[in-house]
Amino acid sequence: MTATIRPDGALDVEQLVLPGQTAAPAGPVDPAGMYLMHHAFRRDLALFTAATAATPAGDQACWKRLQRRWALFSGALHKHHHGEDSGLWPLLLERTAGGEDAAILRAMAAEHEHIDPLLQACDAGFAGLAAGTASTAAARGLLAGHVTELRDRIEAHLAHEERDAMALVQAHLTQHDWERLDKEHFAPQYSPRDVPAVLAWVMHGLPPHAVRRIPGGPALRAIGGLLVRRFARAERRTFRYAAPAAGA
Repeated sequence: MTATIRPDGALDVEQLVLPGQTAAPAGPVDPAGMYLMHHAFRRDLALFTAATAATPAGDQACWKRLQRRWALFSGALHKHHHGEDSGLWPLLLERTAGGEDAAILRAMAAEHEHIDPLLQACDAGFAGLAAGTASTAAARGLLAGHVTELRDRIEAHLAHEERDAMALVQAHLTQHDWERLDKEHFAPQYSPRDVPAVLAWVMHGLPPHAVRRIPGGPALRAIGGLLVRRFARAERRTFRYAAPAAGA
C-alpha cells in the first residue's frame, strides 16, 4: 500500500479498485478489506445466478453442494452487514452533521433490510432442492428468480455504498477508526475455524495486485494461495452447470 500527500498536507491512501467496483473515493482510510468482500459478493452472485438457471432440478447431489456453498456466501454477507449496522453506520452518524449525509446512512441500513427477506427466500429454495422436496423445474425457476432479484439489489446497494457511503468514510473517519471498527465489529464474527474457508473464498479469482492487499502479511497470503487451489477445484464441481463462470 502506498500513499500520497496532497498540497493541503492531507494524506491520500492508494485505493484498491477491483473489477465491477463502482467507486473508490480518495482519502486517508484504506478500506481494501471492504472492497475485497464486495468483489467476492459480486463474483458469487454471478455464479449463483448462472447455476440456478442451469442446474437440473433433479441433480440433488449438485444442489447439496450448491446449498453448502450458498451458506458460505450468505454467512459472509450477513456478518458483513451486521458489522456495518452495528459499528460503521452508527459511528458515521455520530461524525456527520445530519442532513444529506444522514439520509445516505439511513438508506444503507434500509437497503440491508430489503435484502434480508430475499436471502431467506433463497435459503429456503436451496434447502428444498438439496433435500429433494422441491426438485421440480418450477421450484428451480422460483429460486433462480429470487437469486436474480437478490443479485440486482445487492449490486445496486454495493454501488451506492462505494460511491456515497465510502465518501463519508474518507471525509469523517481516520485509519485508526477503521482498524478499531474491524477489531470490534467485523473480525470477532469469525472464529479461527472460519478463517481458512473465508480466506480462500476472498482470494479466489483475485488479480495479483489485489492479492497483495490481503491483510496478514506474506505468510498468510501464501497459505491462502494453497487453499485457493483446493477451493477452485471444488468450485468447478459445484458450479459445473455454469462452467464458464466457475472457471473465471
